[in-house]
Amino acid sequence: MGIFKVGDKVEVLDEAISGTVQKVDGDKVTLITDEGFPMQYPAKDLVKAGREISIANFEVAQVKKEKEQPKRRKVTGTKPKERLAPKMEVDLHIHHLVESTRGLSNFDMLNIQLERAKGQLEFAMQKRIQKVVFIHGVGEGILKEELHYLFRKYENVKYYDADYQKYGLGATEVYIFQNP
Repeated sequence: MGIFKVGDKVEVLDEAISGTVQKVDGDKVTLITDEGFPMQYPAKDLVKAGREISIANFEVAQVKKEKEQPKRRKVTGTKPKERLAPKMEVDLHIHHLVESTRGLSNFDMLNIQLERAKGQLEFAMQKRIQKVVFIHGVGEGILKEELHYLFRKYENVKYYDADYQKYGLGATEVYIFQNP
């Protein structure tokens, strides 16, 4: 680095490019490469060509020692429970989906819940999320049956009851097979 003047022979750090300074504009230096192409670089990326750089043997030894030591890789393993935990939860309770159920029939509420389930399932497929838990509650089992009917329409989906300890009987877990 340093102050460059028009006509100085320079080399670019970290690149195999050298040339002659054509123009200096503050921190920007325009050079004509040996091949005849004009290129602009910040002055900090250039050094004068032919300039000897002295390095002490101690510095060489330090760098060599650093390069020879194998770098330790940080292993961030996931715990078995975390690996098996579902990646996404979708709560289909109607009071989470609409502000008020006033004026909605049971049929309307069921359709709202199924539309949300279908949208979230397709979102998970698009984002390549493998496991999704649909929380439907226990109730009379109508929503659960309709969800199972929906899941059967997809070839790359397997569904089963979600973790009993966490959800009880009111949730279905879906596993989405990923295509490579």
